Amino acid sequence: MKDDRVIRQSIVTAADAPRGGAIDALIGNTPLIELRRIGAGLPAMVRLFGKAEWFNPGGSVKDRAALAMIRQGEGLGLLGGGRTLIDATSGNTGIAYATICAARGYRCTLVMPANASPERKKILAVLGASLILTDPLEGGTDEAQRAAREIVAAEPERYFYPDQYNNDANWRAHYLTTAPEIWEQSGRRITHFVAGLGTTGTFIGTARRLKELNPAIECIAFQPDSPLHGLEGMKHLATARVPGIYDPSVADRQEVMATTEAYRMARRLAREEGLFVGISAAAAVAVALRAASTLDRGTVVAMLPDGGTRYMADRFWTETGEGGDGA
Repeated sequence: MKDDRVIRQSIVTAADAPRGGAIDALIGNTPLIELRRIGAGLPAMVRLFGKAEWFNPGGSVKDRAALAMIRQGEGLGLLGGGRTLIDATSGNTGIAYATICAARGYRCTLVMPANASPERKKILAVLGASLILTDPLEGGTDEAQRAAREIVAAEPERYFYPDQYNNDANWRAHYLTTAPEIWEQSGRRITHFVAGLGTTGTFIGTARRLKELNPAIECIAFQPDSPLHGLEGMKHLATARVPGIYDPSVADRQEVMATTEAYRMARRLAREEGLFVGISAAAAVAVALRAASTLDRGTVVAMLPDGGTRYMADRFWTETGEGGDGA
């Protein structure tokens, strides 16, 4: 009987989230994992953690923002009634949209650069999303945004366009969920927070709330070190369209990350921690390790946006190749 009660308590039903079914109830509350072997050379009073966002049902941190934006659309009466959700994406937000839309019975169309990883494209097809692929040489996700706006402008009555790069619901999702989770999971001891910049919503929302909880927390943002990089989903802000939700005053410090350094860390995390993470997650750990190595004491938390299974086609996983599909 005892075992049966435990099993019953672990079941998630549609009653937990009437509109979206069980999917909604599974988003968030992802684990905080200590990276003991990666951080083995750090001082005894310094601890290094990663926030494992691939535990979300859609497999990435973007489930949080996608759910918030879809709920926003529902609240405004812009979803349902035959409307299709459409947005530009590099992949992960698209998968999150497609996952949640499938659970709700909404149609989903996604505009994305053609060089997004083949794994992401296959996942989206399986989830029933329609794909419109844009030329990556015309500006990556910037071109995808332009194309999405053009489609919506031509037939506005057909679409709900969340516009993740300019929608405050994006960063607010992290303000309301991601930051409080990290605060409590770290025992309210977090001293440094590290996240990369793509739509910028994860960093902006989480950092804003952490700063309110403890102004002494140092929030470190990072981006690729050049316009041509392999950190899929991230933006080199000096040469890309800057998202409307980005606020440069939130970061205490800005760092850059080389693609090859992120690749090396991805291999290390797999082989030393047993964590098969995505490229931007590995980059976040590399930046966090840099920060941690300067401390005598502290708790450093890196955002790990997704897992490595979406990057299997990249060649860097073998020691002999540093190449990849890029972003």
